[in-house]
Amino acid sequence: QVQLVESGGGLVQPGGSLRLSCAASGSIFSINAMGWYRQAPGKQRELVAVIISGGSTTYADSVKGRFTISKGNAENTVYLQMNSLKPEDTSVYYCNSKGYDHSYYRYYFDAWGQGTLVTVSS
Repeated sequence: QVQLVESGGGLVQPGGSLRLSCAASGSIFSINAMGWYRQAPGKQRELVAVIISGGSTTYADSVKGRFTISKGNAENTVYLQMNSLKPEDTSVYYCNSKGYDHSYYRYYFDAWGQGTLVTVSS
């Protein structure tokens, strides 16, 4: 099994910054991609940013220029630096990881963290 642990959420004023962290652990052979998604009350979960194994990144249009996803120095970690936060960024943010496990058959996994709440409000 693969576990993801997120941290870094909280309350911030509009225009402020937060950094989210996510660490993946467990039976991991390789990770193809790690990313951040968010889900606001009454809305569907949406992609925020993703980084693939080669380092390429993709961002939602709504966060381009404000958010930066990056890999950590520690193995299987990813960060989301969020700047110029807006009230509409208020959501539960979920870390996601996709890859292959250490089993004999190298099963594909698609794992989610428990979520961390980001509230942008004055």
